[in-house]
Amino acid sequence: MLKVIIVLLLIAIIISLFSGAVFFFKDQGSTKRTLHALGVRITLAILLMITITYGVMSGQLGLNAPWHQRGAPAPTSSQP
Repeated sequence: MLKVIIVLLLIAIIISLFSGAVFFFKDQGSTKRTLHALGVRITLAILLMITITYGVMSGQLGLNAPWHQRGAPAPTSSQP
């Protein structure tokens, strides 16, 4: 469920980004719609960071990168 929320927030950020670009080119600075789109994008980004932080702290999200293996012994170099 948490991963779905993260994906939805990312999609909403991308939509807000493109709507801000459309407002910027269409209005030519005559309205504040671009500024409002920026505010929405910042709010969504903050919500995304809070969601990811919650997921990591609660253990629902983790690191699965190959260079971040827990409990793996350190590689040793064998010299002849």
